Amino acid sequence: MIEGKKCSSVVLKTRKIGKWVDVSTDEIFKGKKVILFSLPGAFTPTCSEKQLPDFEKNYDKFLSLGINEVYCISVNDGFVMNAWADQQNLTKVKVLPDGNADFTRSMGMLIDKKHLGFGLRSWRYCAIINGGIVEKWWQEQGMNNDGSDHDPYVETTPENCIEYLSKK
Repeated sequence: MIEGKKCSSVVLKTRKIGKWVDVSTDEIFKGKKVILFSLPGAFTPTCSEKQLPDFEKNYDKFLSLGINEVYCISVNDGFVMNAWADQQNLTKVKVLPDGNADFTRSMGMLIDKKHLGFGLRSWRYCAIINGGIVEKWWQEQGMNNDGSDHDPYVETTPENCIEYLSKK
């Protein structure tokens, strides 16, 4: 079970205003209660049409339920994540590039999507992280490396986060 696990300390290579900026997961999670959700890739259909927009729409609701910040992480580089955030007109959810898949690997969520030309990617998951510790964890069923294109979006929805937070 991943709940109760301390998140790994990883440095993410981000791009801000034309410069490389190293951001530590320790800094992101320290003293905060955050939602972190991961997805297979920027610009992909379910990620772009449902998951990211759904979290953006519910951002203020999350804050009213005690969340300090909402992050979307994906095994993409900083250029891609920033371009996707711009294309999605994000103003609230923060994107985090995990270009080397270091964080994704440390969470046990790295999968092989070579059959689609994606290479290594993240399985879809969502977590409430409280001070660097996983408080609540959701992940989609069917995680495997069997070459299938199974990509469910049922467990990792903002509605599940809201339901959990509303009961606390």
